Amino acid sequence: MAADGATPTRRCILAGIAATLAVACSIYGSAAAEEKSAVSSDIIVTLLGTGGPEPTPARFGPATLVQAGGLNLLFDAGRGVTVRLYQLGISSGKGIDAVFLTHYHSDHIAGLPDLWMTGYMFGPFGSRAKPMRLWGPSDGTTALGGVARIAKGLAEAFSEDTRIRHADEHITTAATQIEVHDFQEDRVVFEEAGVKVTAFAVNHGDLIKPSVGYRIDYLARSVTISGDTKLDDNLIKHATGSDLLIHEVFAMSAQLAKLPQMKPVADHHTSPEEAGMVFSRAKPKLAAYSHILLLATEVRELVSRTQSTYQGPLEVGEDLMRFTIGERVVARKWHPELRKYSD
Repeated sequence: MAADGATPTRRCILAGIAATLAVACSIYGSAAAEEKSAVSSDIIVTLLGTGGPEPTPARFGPATLVQAGGLNLLFDAGRGVTVRLYQLGISSGKGIDAVFLTHYHSDHIAGLPDLWMTGYMFGPFGSRAKPMRLWGPSDGTTALGGVARIAKGLAEAFSEDTRIRHADEHITTAATQIEVHDFQEDRVVFEEAGVKVTAFAVNHGDLIKPSVGYRIDYLARSVTISGDTKLDDNLIKHATGSDLLIHEVFAMSAQLAKLPQMKPVADHHTSPEEAGMVFSRAKPKLAAYSHILLLATEVRELVSRTQSTYQGPLEVGEDLMRFTIGERVVARKWHPELRKYSD
């Protein structure tokens, strides 16, 4: 046994862990500085996932990161959200200040357990020392609202993981807890560091309630996230004047549109022509698509159909596309090979 009391095997293991963490930190590289960037008057919006339920590597599940006032706010937590955060050098734990859910469809919350548990693990990708703060709408019909029920379910489903990590890795109890904030009606649900988040009801269908969108205001800048919705006047009301409006869209070929089984799906979402009407009425500086559902159709057709009702600036979102909201709204694409954004 070595003089320090550790066996050679244990010392090798510890050395290996240290080396692994060093490599992980080097992988983060200069991107790690983005985790808590210097406070400015701009809002930075990154589309972490722009897809839907389809498990495709091209588009991960819905998730949008909004950075403002020195805060990192996450809206929805779809499949793969922790992977996208890791690509940006942002911790799933200490790097996220608050999580907001638009509704409780699986494609919007599938990444939530991973975000929560990865966040309390040791390492540059976790290390949260306090509860994960989670906001979500409630319909007020039960004492345990939607987001509270999810938090309770996560704690029960993964109790073995938290038990083991408390005992084996000395993860604190606080780090494994979830602080729940549920709300009803259209109102301001969050206000910190000069950042205001307003939730508002949207129409995702009669049986899919509650369902909300969010508007984020910081100083003179603003971004609105539609959530999942049909053409909705309440969304237009709250989005009007936004610098950036991020909207869902559902587009399918004329052939598919004839199938009766496709009608219920289409009825829960916004067509390109309807989205164009929303953009024309809300008049954002820039309109962008996320949560993009394309069935047997192409992006160019999506754009063409949108332009039949909207002639303003439009971006079709891609995973890790980033928007800087300053005097104007600038979009940049992520280069996966270079692991950085275009100039």
